[in-house]
Amino acid sequence: MSVDLTRLRPRRRSAARRPVPADSTAPSPASTHRRPSVVDTAVYCDGRRECTPATLQDTFRALRERPGGMAWIGLYRPDEAELQVLAGEFGLHELAVEDAVAAHQRPKLERYGDTLFVVLRAARYVDEREEVEFGELHVFVGSDFVITVRHAESPDLSVVRHRLEEDPELLERGPEAVLYAILDAVVDGYGPVVQGLENDIDEIEAQVWQGDERVSRRIYELSREVGDFQRACGPLTGMLAALRAGFDKYGVDVELQRALRDVDDHVSQVTERVENFRALLRDILTVNSILVAQRQNEEMTRLGQTSNAQNEEVKKISAWAAIGFAPTLVGTVYGMNFTHMPELNWVLGYPMAIGLMLLSSIVLYVLFKRRSWL
Repeated sequence: MSVDLTRLRPRRRSAARRPVPADSTAPSPASTHRRPSVVDTAVYCDGRRECTPATLQDTFRALRERPGGMAWIGLYRPDEAELQVLAGEFGLHELAVEDAVAAHQRPKLERYGDTLFVVLRAARYVDEREEVEFGELHVFVGSDFVITVRHAESPDLSVVRHRLEEDPELLERGPEAVLYAILDAVVDGYGPVVQGLENDIDEIEAQVWQGDERVSRRIYELSREVGDFQRACGPLTGMLAALRAGFDKYGVDVELQRALRDVDDHVSQVTERVENFRALLRDILTVNSILVAQRQNEEMTRLGQTSNAQNEEVKKISAWAAIGFAPTLVGTVYGMNFTHMPELNWVLGYPMAIGLMLLSSIVLYVLFKRRSWL
């Protein structure tokens, strides 16, 4: 990010620098006695890893033996018993412990005495499925400890730990440096998500103008993802403001203040773009609805025109059938060959029948012509 946080980026180092790996997405096999949920534990002094205890109890003991040290304990989906052990040692508030166990919390920042409890929602864009996956991270920050509790594979805190261990000068600033580095990593992870959502919106716009019938569902699904993403990053603005408000009261290091402001700038950019995405999707949905209505109207117009053409043909057929029916009726009457029919012996009977046939046909033709049936 900015120059203040570039010190968190990894530099080339020797392979023998660290004795054990940092946080990863699976528990470390460093010790068979380590609980499965404990990913990595370390005690730092002057910004350098002093030891990597095998158990939580060893971590507590090592921290007591090193005044001025800091413990960083990384957990992955711990049970309540493990968190209660940590609560007893570091004085964690029972409400914060309950939230960390239950998970499914919205991003927030709360202070319990000298301990900060932070809930973050990491996000990553899965290109194969064109979906956004969210991970939940809980962070306890005290005067000499940091406890991270992950409930998903992301964020990968091993990267954050490596970056900090590559810069002892920054790490020696204490637990707040770890918190700000974690915030930085989470916010950095929002960048690819924003780009992925932007690409999806571009594709949706193309689908709308192509008349793809499936685009309405995709707009709705993407709107839900954008809404979820906004709920993940939106609360960070207030959280960072609360941290800034405590700069003077808690004597936060100047470099960390600059780092936090840089994170805040990036959060503002992300939230603005996400809000623009929501407005753009609303506009796209409106345009798609208009286009669908236009296509439906055009289809109805074509159907109406076809129906009108069919009606005209039916009229013509009906008119000619009626014109042909009148002579047939007269001819049928005179063709019955009854014995007592006065017209059979009438000299003018035949001309009279022919004239009646012609007259009825002409009258019907004129009538249908005036009604535009012919």
